[in-house]
Amino acid sequence: IRLELSHKRRDLALFNLAIDTMLRGCDLVKLKVRDVYRGDDVLSRSTIIQQKTKQPVQFEITQKSKASILDWMRHANLSFDDYLFKSRCRKSKHITTRQYARIVEGWVRGLGLDRVAYGTHSLRRTKSTIIYRETKNLRAVQILLGHRKMDSTVKYLGVEIDDALHIAEQVDI
Repeated sequence: IRLELSHKRRDLALFNLAIDTMLRGCDLVKLKVRDVYRGDDVLSRSTIIQQKTKQPVQFEITQKSKASILDWMRHANLSFDDYLFKSRCRKSKHITTRQYARIVEGWVRGLGLDRVAYGTHSLRRTKSTIIYRETKNLRAVQILLGHRKMDSTVKYLGVEIDDALHIAEQVDI
């Protein structure tokens, strides 16, 4: 809401996309317009190849994010081959993960929250944690996060192994 009220178009698109996609910061900052936009509209779903795992990961783009992305693209006059979050520096074509972290740090500081407790990874973890809490579906979260191993997802979500085993026992294949 603060980003909307302050008309920070780029930051709002960055925030919404970070929550929706659950991408690592290194993948989020490298998104190009063509990754999320076709024809004259923002896509509802897209797929990219993750930098860390070199594996594809699909993500959803909600209506709220679509609106903020479209607003940002129009405001910044972005073209199909542009990075969605261009850098203002000449050294990089897109914002760096460090710049992304500083942007998020500014949001956290502006809200009076603990900078140690909240950062770029908090945005990645937000939706995945909610999905897990509501569904208890570790496999779905694993796919959405692009983790290769279930153990990574269990650790990532902070799920106790007994909880994970109990859930696994409930699934009869």
